[in-house]
Amino acid sequence: MAGVDMTHVPYRGTTPAVTDLLAGQVQVMFDVTPTAIPQIKAGKLRPLAVTTAERLAALPELPTVAEFVDGYEASAWIGVGVPTGTPAEIIAMLNKEINAAIVDPTIKQRLNELGAMVAPPSSPAEFATFIADDAAKWTKVIKSAGIKPQ
Repeated sequence: MAGVDMTHVPYRGTTPAVTDLLAGQVQVMFDVTPTAIPQIKAGKLRPLAVTTAERLAALPELPTVAEFVDGYEASAWIGVGVPTGTPAEIIAMLNKEINAAIVDPTIKQRLNELGAMVAPPSSPAEFATFIADDAAKWTKVIKSAGIKPQ
């Protein structure tokens, strides 16, 4: 979207990538916030922007990429899935408990401190729609960029 040409350097996890970033072996990295925040707060990494649609509560002074590149948004997310065929009552119980946890003030505060943006409670059907929409978004990006498996 910005016309920037970068070389992808694959790593087997965030830790070796951050180690190389700190050592100057790579110049820039897109990292998940919970891993980056301790390094940022220690003054070892200089954040440039967040890729989320909104600024983060944990780093409110940090702009979003969308403030410079209109329409840019890329977010990592974590969800809970179960195998096909899991009984509906088990799914309903898990959904109820997970939704209760994400609105618990203590849990929500801790997740925000880690740089996570907590999604509002949703149903299994709403989560399935979210996953499908996210897959469609990234399929479009992959095709547009001509990305091929390596």
